[in-house]
This record gives sequence, C-alpha cells and structure tokens, in this order.
Amino acid sequence: MAIFELKLPDLGEGVQEGELVKWHVKAGDLVKEDQTLAEVMTDKATVTVPSPKAGRVVQTHGKEGEMAKVHQLLVTLELEGSAPAQASSGHGAPAAAPAAAPVAAAASAAPEAASSSKVLATPLTRRMAREHGLDLSQIAGSGPQGRVMKADVKAAIAGASSSRNEVSPPPAAARPAAPPVVSGRADERIPLRGLRKKIAEKMVRSKFTAPHFGFVEETDATELVALRKRLNESLAATGDKTKLSFLPFIVKAVIAAMKKYPHLNAQMDEAAQELVVRGEFNIGIAVSTPEGLTVPVIKNADRLTLRELAEEILRLSTAARERKLKMDELTGGSFTITSLGQSGGIFATPIINHPEVAILGIHRMRKRPVVDKNDQVVVREMMNISISADHRVIDGQMAADFVYEVIKYLEHPDMLFLAMA
Repeated sequence: MAIFELKLPDLGEGVQEGELVKWHVKAGDLVKEDQTLAEVMTDKATVTVPSPKAGRVVQTHGKEGEMAKVHQLLVTLELEGSAPAQASSGHGAPAAAPAAAPVAAAASAAPEAASSSKVLATPLTRRMAREHGLDLSQIAGSGPQGRVMKADVKAAIAGASSSRNEVSPPPAAARPAAPPVVSGRADERIPLRGLRKKIAEKMVRSKFTAPHFGFVEETDATELVALRKRLNESLAATGDKTKLSFLPFIVKAVIAAMKKYPHLNAQMDEAAQELVVRGEFNIGIAVSTPEGLTVPVIKNADRLTLRELAEEILRLSTAARERKLKMDELTGGSFTITSLGQSGGIFATPIINHPEVAILGIHRMRKRPVVDKNDQVVVREMMNISISADHRVIDGQMAADFVYEVIKYLEHPDMLFLAMA
C-alpha cells in the first residue's frame, strides 16, 4: 500500500506555526488533487491546505483549535490504486508507526517546556519566547483570559537582562485576570477561534500599543455622486459591465493626499522605534465576512485606473467572503480604509490596523440641508469622514490637514484626474 504523509507546509514570512481552524475532511474520505483538506490561521491570515495527491484519508492529525507547527504531520493519505489501509477513528487519534516519527520530531523541535504549549499566546509571541529561552508558563499574561502578549515577553526579556546585570527589574504592569463568567441554563458558549480570535488579539495589540486619537469632518459629495453616475453610464453605453462604487474614488483621493502627507502612508517599527514611510501605496480595504472583518490589500493602488481599482476591489472582496485570499493578498498594507456603506452611521473611531499608523473611516452618505456660499439652504449629498491615528508619530494637525486634503479631492473629483500618475 502506498502511503503519503502530508506535513504542514512553509507558510511564509517567518511563520512557524498556526491554529487548526477547520478540518474539511475526515478519515475514510476520498479526496482529489488540490482539494482543500484544512484551514490554518496564522498571525497573518487564514490559509487553506490543499491535497497534493488524490487518494483516501487514513488519518487526520490534530484537533480544531490546536496549534500545528510547520512541517508537523497533518494528514496521512492512502494513494489511489494502492491496497486499502485501516483508518483510525476521529481526528488526532493515535496513529500506527508512520505517525510516531513526526510527533517525536515536533516535540524535539519545541525547546520550550511542555507546559508552555498550554499557555494562551500567538505564534509570534511563542517564537519570541523560544528565541530568548523563556518558558511561557512562567510569564504572567496581561491579555484576555491570561493570554501572554508580546509586551509581556518583552518585559520578561528586559527583566532577565536586568537580573544578569544584578539590577532588580521593576514589576511588570499586568492587568488583573478577569473573573470567570457564570453560565445560565439557556446560555450558549461560543469559543473564540480562528479569524475572530485573531481579530481580538490584533485589536488588543493595536489599542494597547498605539495611543489612538480621532478626527471627524463632513464632506459634500454631491459632485462625486454626479461624476460616478456619468462614468457608470459611459461604461454601460460601451457594453462594459464594470460598475464603479465610491471606493475607487476614495482610494485615489487618499493616495493624492498621501503624496502631500507621506507620513500617513507608513508603519511603526516597534522593535527599532522607527517610522517606516512606505515608498509604495498598498491600500487595505476592510471587508466584512461571516467569520469577521478581514483586510485584503490593493498592491500599488496608485498605478491602477478607476476601472481597474473597481475590478480589484470586487475580486478581493469576493475572495475574502469565499475564504480564498492568498497570503500575499493580506500582507504588505501601508494604510487602511474601512467603509460600511449605508450601515456606516454618522461617524465612528476605527481601530488602527497595527503596525500601520492611521485608518480612514467612510460613513453613510445621505441628503441633508446645508447653507451654501450664498447663504441659501440647499439639499446636498453629505458624508462624514473619520480618521484614527497613532499619536506617537502623527500629530492632530497633520491628521486634520490630511483629511481636508482628501475632502478637497472628493468635493472636486475632477481634480483626481490631474493628480493621477
């Protein structure tokens, strides 16, 4: 019988492990080549693991919610045309001899204590602890449910360094553990897993790392509405089925404003304590999915036409909702735009997509009475724009000036054509 052992492949960008979010197969299932076997969530994205060969699943290794290391055994397959092998029952059940070596290898590859594997921590935090020879189980976690955060490991590293220099380290500032919630008979408990867990971790990291401040202003989008209508009519007249939303115009306005205020197109390097001003305009677009919010990235958005932007936004949004985004489509962003369309409300203060230094919120557009320059009350298409920025590197004046520059292009959208490269 021909047996093939599929191990967790290299996930890229230095990622060493990921959470097994969902199994798509079970023992006894017949699978085709390239069929999805499992979904794995890393610090960067959710990736699917396809089957490199056709065959029958003999055994799956690992349970949903557990961590799997790169090159750890995931699935044992019996290849097509070979004699049948006895399948084990359930996920992660003890395997025959073939499973023993990978399990041992995984154990030897983890220098941290066995108890550390039970500690709540992200793959990035675990790797940092391993690199400095620290046992996660000995570090007090300041995150939700006692989760060990990156800042906790940094504090432990600093404390160890101080101890070597015979200087008593200051006590780590940790939030007290939250008391457990007592359940009632009709309650439902939903484990925080997969994308939702990663969102929670990233939002906590952003909020407790970057001191946020917000700024809100309104814009008259009447001319933008008229221009979009004309362009869509022109596209339809030529048989082109592309439909422009407002988002491509907003992306172009943001890029034009960034060329005047480049510090908004940046990331904060926490380790080096440096602001990295990006030379490319890679704009993240927040997309709502059934599992939670995800941010695919439009690479080199300044090089795309309005029509090409519309197509790329549609492609990325569709892939996000169908969970088909690739790793490189979720990384490398330099600035994020979040828009809830008609559900956007009057205004909000979105959380920065750390390590970026700012995020722009686009809110509901609606007709409102306003006083024009002739002191006449007229009906205009009005919309609010908000920005959240990292006050360590972006001052309030710069954020406000940036927003007003965006507004200038949205209120006079014909100027966008002059600003395009």
